[in-house]
Amino acid sequence: MTGLPTLVFCGVDWAEDHHDIALVDAGGKQLAKQRINDDAEGFAQLTALLSEHGDRADAPIPVAIETSRGLLVSCLRATGRPVCAINPLAVARYRDRHPVARKKSDAVDAAALANILRTDMSAHRPLPADSELVQAVAVLARAQQDAVWDRGQALNKLRSQLREFYPAIREAFAAHKHGLYAREARAILAAAPTPTAATELTRRRLQSLLKQAGRVRGIQAEADRLHAVFQQEYLHQPPLVEEALGQQTSALLRRLNTACLNADQLEEATAQAFEKHPDAAIIRSFPGLGSLTGARVLAEIGDDRARFTSASSLKAYAGSAPVTRASGKSCKVMSRKVKNQRLAAVGYVWAFVSLTKSPGARAHYDRRRSAGDRHVAAQRNLLNRFMGMLFHCLQHCQVYDETQAFPNPLPEHLSTTAA
Repeated sequence: MTGLPTLVFCGVDWAEDHHDIALVDAGGKQLAKQRINDDAEGFAQLTALLSEHGDRADAPIPVAIETSRGLLVSCLRATGRPVCAINPLAVARYRDRHPVARKKSDAVDAAALANILRTDMSAHRPLPADSELVQAVAVLARAQQDAVWDRGQALNKLRSQLREFYPAIREAFAAHKHGLYAREARAILAAAPTPTAATELTRRRLQSLLKQAGRVRGIQAEADRLHAVFQQEYLHQPPLVEEALGQQTSALLRRLNTACLNADQLEEATAQAFEKHPDAAIIRSFPGLGSLTGARVLAEIGDDRARFTSASSLKAYAGSAPVTRASGKSCKVMSRKVKNQRLAAVGYVWAFVSLTKSPGARAHYDRRRSAGDRHVAAQRNLLNRFMGMLFHCLQHCQVYDETQAFPNPLPEHLSTTAA
């Protein structure tokens, strides 16, 4: 922060229905403490308390809180004051510095949060001043990613369920690119949740189900193949048990269909919001990034240019930069465990897809593999380079340029392939 040094610090111990507030001065003396409700009246009480102790627009009192989300945090950020989200584990360590009896209360935690800013404010970065649009993109992108993870869990549960009593449907779609996730498989499962019901499906009925699932080619041949598969001999559960398993399968299928619908709708909404952002063109210019993956990257790094002071900080945030642990004669270079897990996840996809989109990225990956890196390590090194390029492009409002990104000449076999 610039200007005069801050003389008052605020700590907020967050709870579901109320919050404890503590104000301390530069010497550590507690100036005020108060409990407020989680509503508009409580927020008004908080701002009034801050104003009583010198809070001004040109010199706002910084606030420390244990979460980065919620209405209270959003309203505090809207006022323009610095808000630092402190890890609860760090708060517990700070709390142990003072009371020997290890007592704990909401008021004690609020005071500990305020003292964290008083003693180590430079070690805790305020929440970024992201625009409203990028905050909306972050909500949609994270929700879509959660929906994809829910879809995967629902599919795994359904697959495990079918393994118990329905080998015919598993064999019918074993060679399909999407397996049981395919629309044809889900349509047939909805019409025939048990193997006995599948044997009763006629070729005409199968053709109708395939059309409903969106298939437009080879419908008759596929219907004949599925009919032959369902008419084969398989092991069966007892009739009553099979019927019960069929009802459970229908319930799991409804969950999978809902997860698929949520993921598709959120993907469309995420892409639309992402395309409205001015950084979209820069991010999409990178090989391996599309509207959805680009939105996930933007959601995690934001559009506050002052958030990352250097490319190294962005690389560390993404988890692509290694960590060096040195003590005496021991020195180890290890992969970074503490990172933004969502950004690291989309970064792996980004680096993997770029291998087929960028000759320079492929050559860089091959050089790392030749140097002894395993696949994941080589991709992480490639992502580390991409993160540095992304930082530069965003800071200078430039799109990606392959010739500047990978100026080294390609190996002869790669240049022949690219041509």
